[in-house]
Amino acid sequence: MEFLGYERADGSVGIRSKILIIAVDECCEGIARRIAREDKDSVVVTNWYTCMLGGNEETFYQMIALGQNPNAAGAIVISMGCGSILPSQIADPIRKTGKPVFELTCQHEGGTLKTIAKGIEYIKEIRKEIDLLKPVKVPLSRLVVGVKCGGSDTSSGIASNPAVGLAVDKLIDAGASCIGGELFELIGCEHKLLERAVSEEVKERILGLIRNEKLRWGVEGAQVETMSIGNCTGGLTTIEEKSLGALHKMGTKPIQGVLQINRYGVEKIKARGFYLSETTMLCGGAGVNFASLGAQMILWTSGAAGYECPLLPVIRVSGNTQLYNDDMDIDARGILLGTAGIADVAEAICQKVLSVAGGEKTALEGIGFSTMTLYQKDVRVENLLKLPCYK
Repeated sequence: MEFLGYERADGSVGIRSKILIIAVDECCEGIARRIAREDKDSVVVTNWYTCMLGGNEETFYQMIALGQNPNAAGAIVISMGCGSILPSQIADPIRKTGKPVFELTCQHEGGTLKTIAKGIEYIKEIRKEIDLLKPVKVPLSRLVVGVKCGGSDTSSGIASNPAVGLAVDKLIDAGASCIGGELFELIGCEHKLLERAVSEEVKERILGLIRNEKLRWGVEGAQVETMSIGNCTGGLTTIEEKSLGALHKMGTKPIQGVLQINRYGVEKIKARGFYLSETTMLCGGAGVNFASLGAQMILWTSGAAGYECPLLPVIRVSGNTQLYNDDMDIDARGILLGTAGIADVAEAICQKVLSVAGGEKTALEGIGFSTMTLYQKDVRVENLLKLPCYK
């Protein structure tokens, strides 16, 4: 099985050719946005946390990994000039992939207007290289798909999640790799996941990392909401019930590993197959996490939430008979209505994955996309809770 993709110099394959503009500190957000207006394929990611590097390594490594993602055909890295993160620290690792990468420091360029003018020159140079790219046929083994849910409800666990889970199995059988996340939303399902682990080390990671998530979100005296109103009005009652539905979208294949995103770096898949990961349950951050891990697209199950990521195409699947709308790409309502089987919808999902990988736009591609949210775990909380971090 093959799809049309763009081969990069480092051997990876993109299914889109985006220009990534990285603002390494929030002071450059406006500059990055103004430069991005010059090209429809520009994507902006901003480090909102701080301009300091120490203690923010998770964000630092994600910015690098985003530039290395196969869907990024080139990058511009911008800083104000007074922070601890140098553009070269982000740009140099990205440059090793063979992509065109440029650096801008506002104070060194002579201010905002001159920085914008230089950035517009750079974006035009990257565009020239993109226009020379031609898609080629590549095997499905070059495709990595992130698997995520959002706005989950009763229909998710009965219709869209099982259909995506079967599609995941089919894609892996055909040679692709898939990455699941949201470890918090797998609480209560550990025993089923352990049955699929390929080694004792993977079992240890599954138990340890799910435990970590549970502790982060349930600190005594500082508990936070983990079930949205939409989940509850949609018929879900507990995080365990939500987890049982979410588990279905993970398919049944062996779990090759649990990919981490932490202060030591961002792990990537080493062999084809299915992986769990530390991809957050928070939607905007999840898109960035999947892109950091190397995914080129996302399968998204939902009641009817129209999440869109500007760097990775998102295929949205819904079985909600009341809320289904034009934002969705795959109609799974037939499973609930008795007019279609899970296998029928799974096959439609697989065909959609192939067509989107080959260039077909999703229902919302380029429309109403979410901010590229750089999410990171707070190292102070991690240390106070004494949470183990696997290196």
